[in-house]
Amino acid sequence: MLWPPADAYGDVEAGKAKAQVCVACHGPMGNSTDPQYPVLAGQTSRYMYLELKDFKQGRRGDPRMSPMAANLSTGDMQDLADYFASQKPAPIAFKADGAAVAAGQKKAAEVLCTMCHLGGFSGQNEIPRVAGQHYVYIVKQLQDFRSHTRTNDAGNMTSVTRNLTDDDIRNLASYIANLQ
Repeated sequence: MLWPPADAYGDVEAGKAKAQVCVACHGPMGNSTDPQYPVLAGQTSRYMYLELKDFKQGRRGDPRMSPMAANLSTGDMQDLADYFASQKPAPIAFKADGAAVAAGQKKAAEVLCTMCHLGGFSGQNEIPRVAGQHYVYIVKQLQDFRSHTRTNDAGNMTSVTRNLTDDDIRNLASYIANLQ
C-alpha cells in the first residue's frame, strides 16, 4: 500500500506529541536551524508519509534517520506527516549571492523544475516543498540524486540531475534556498 486509505487521516495532536523526538534534529515544529537537517514544517503530508515509509523499508537510507523510522507504525507515520504538514515554515537564515540566485533561476527554468515542484517550489502530493529549504541540504540531495546514492523517486530526479554540474547544483540551491 503506497498511501493509507482515503478515510485514514493522521491525528495532528498525536503527531505533535510523537514529533517531540524529531525536535532534536528538525527543530521546534519542524523548523530546523541546522542546515544538514531539512525543514519539515509545511511539507506535504503525502510526501512526508512516503519518505518515512521509505526510510522504514530501506528504500531511502540515512544513518541518523533510518533507525528513527524503523519502529514507526503506519499510524505514527500518518500522524507525523499530518502534524508537520500543518506547521508554518519559518524563514531560514540564508542570503545567497545575487549572481548565483539568477543563475539558479535560469537553470531551474531550463530543467523545468516547476513542472513537478510547482511555481514557488511549494510542492504537491509526493513532490516535496523545497522553497526555503537549507542550502546545504539541497546541495546534498541534488548530489545524491546525481550520484544515484538517493533513488527513492522512481528515477525522476536522477534524470533531472544527470547533466548538472557542481556549479549548477550550487546555483540551484542558492535560488531555491532564497525562496520563502
